[in-house]
Amino acid sequence: MKAEFRSNRTRAKIHGTADRPRLSVNISNMHVTAQIIDDDKGATLAYATTVGTKQKGSKTELAAFVGSEIAKKAKKAKIEKVVFDRGARLYAGRMKALAEAARKEGLEF
Repeated sequence: MKAEFRSNRTRAKIHGTADRPRLSVNISNMHVTAQIIDDDKGATLAYATTVGTKQKGSKTELAAFVGSEIAKKAKKAKIEKVVFDRGARLYAGRMKALAEAARKEGLEF
């Protein structure tokens, strides 16, 4: 229940535009997924996930891998700045590892 309230609270404040799209992150028990979304158009501009990859390591290492991959794909799509949408998760652990890896690759948020 708390997670739903937190998710709604963060989503109400965050909106991705063409100038600054939204970086939406989903972390499940098995996989990590990140996508860059332009909410005005309703289109996904870049997407990175651990589903179907042969990556090994801890969940935190997988989150860092996805963070660096999404930043590389954002560069190819000429996206430099995004709005970070963590959803219902707190900014700690895997979420923090993903964000720091994306920042290290040059993505600003």
